[in-house]
Amino acid sequence: MAAPFKFELVSPERLLLSAEVTQVDLPGTEGDFGVLAGHAPFVATLRPGIATVTKSGGEVVKIFVRGGLADVSPAGLTVLAEKAIPVSEMKADQIAAEIAVAETAVANAIGESARQAAALKLAQLKDLVGSLKAA
Repeated sequence: MAAPFKFELVSPERLLLSAEVTQVDLPGTEGDFGVLAGHAPFVATLRPGIATVTKSGGEVVKIFVRGGLADVSPAGLTVLAEKAIPVSEMKADQIAAEIAVAETAVANAIGESARQAAALKLAQLKDLVGSLKAA
């Protein structure tokens, strides 16, 4: 069994999860990645997607994160999410609202760079719909 480490997931609204975990898999902007105890320190940006958390007791928790930062340090892993909702609490209308916000951002983007960034976020949210169906 993998060694446990400290994990915290924080959103602007609240501390969503603070627990001893054995593994956390996150949706990074440069690709998905997993963190185990003793992982090398680093900071990564997150894209919209599902964070999969395996608690020390074996319970698996899936949480939707809408971007943010992951900070791996000797003290553990901290995720500062723009938004975070347990998948078990998500509803279809919430997902539709997230997609509508992203579509508005694409339509209102000023400049090609901003438009591309907004379009990428929209595409990631649409991909998330498929991930949620599989979760």
